[in-house]
Parts: sequence; C-alpha cells; structure tokens
Amino acid sequence: MFEQARQISGHRDYVVIGSLSVLGVEEDGPVPSDMSMSIDIDCYTKADPPRVFDLKALLGEDSAFHANHGYYLDPVSPSLPSLPDDWELRLTRVERAGLRLWFLDPNDAAVSKYARSEPRDLRWIRAGVAAGLISLSTVRSRLRSTHFLDAEEEGRSRVQIDADTAWFERLKTQRVQGAGGGGS
Repeated sequence: MFEQARQISGHRDYVVIGSLSVLGVEEDGPVPSDMSMSIDIDCYTKADPPRVFDLKALLGEDSAFHANHGYYLDPVSPSLPSLPDDWELRLTRVERAGLRLWFLDPNDAAVSKYARSEPRDLRWIRAGVAAGLISLSTVRSRLRSTHFLDAEEEGRSRVQIDADTAWFERLKTQRVQGAGGGGS
C-alpha cells in the first residue's frame, strides 16, 4: 500500500499512528493478534500531512485497493490523537524498498487509546501490556504531558489506567501462583 501511496503522491515518508503503529516493533518479536487485527492503517505523509487525504479515493475505505487487499489507508492528521509531549521524537523508523515508515511508540499509542477508551482500544492496550510491549508506568508518566481534548477525556484516561494497573497486578499474581502451584 505504501508503495502505491508513493507512486500517487510522490512522498516516501509515512507516519503510522493508529493500532497498526505497533508493527514498528514487529522486528523485536511477535505482535499479539489483538494489537494487529485492524484493517485500517491510520497514517499521514510526514513532510506534508494534508497531502495524505489525496490518497483516500484510491487507497482508502471502499476503494478498489480496499476491495482487492482487505485493508486500507485511513488518512489522518497528526493533530488528531491526544498524545504526550515529544511523541514525534520517539517514532520508530523502518526503511523498506525506498520507503521510510515512522511508527508511533506503543506507549504513546496507548496514551491516545486511553483518551478514547473504546473497548477495542482497551483490548489493544491490555494485549500490549501482557506481551511486554506497553509499560503502564511509562504510559502513566506520559499522561502528565498529554494535551487532552477536554477534562472528560483526561479523567477517562486516568480512571482506565488505574483499572488496568489493578488488572495487571492481578494477572502478575495469578502467573506467580500458577508458576509455583505445582503441589507438594
């Protein structure tokens, strides 16, 4: 898809910021299916973010590309998600076939997903935490420098990270008990 995007737009640098931004860490190990099942690739052209919207008709939802491949480009603005300060400095760069793909750090993506707190976003976060791709302490720290849409979004994020912290503590306890529970 990015090769087609380059041919259409002339751009070779794309920033991936949604659920599939986790593919930037794919070379480090397997990515849980709950983190990589999305069929839309939220991205923008790095040098000229509005230019990505020119690609929607040919590569976006309901395009021939989507019908042929089962996934599509979802053009977004870099200002769309609620993200912590300096998120752009933490992008992971992957070069392939003359393209440079820049992937949002999983912890930064988790901040954005907490802001929305939709069920699929929360499944994504928990899968990342369980796989060791997301650190709740790092996410909590980055929440402090996040510019949220409003107080409701910020409150929702803080309530959800508290709930996930409690969930993860229970999970760790279960794992420890399971590992030592062989009987005597």
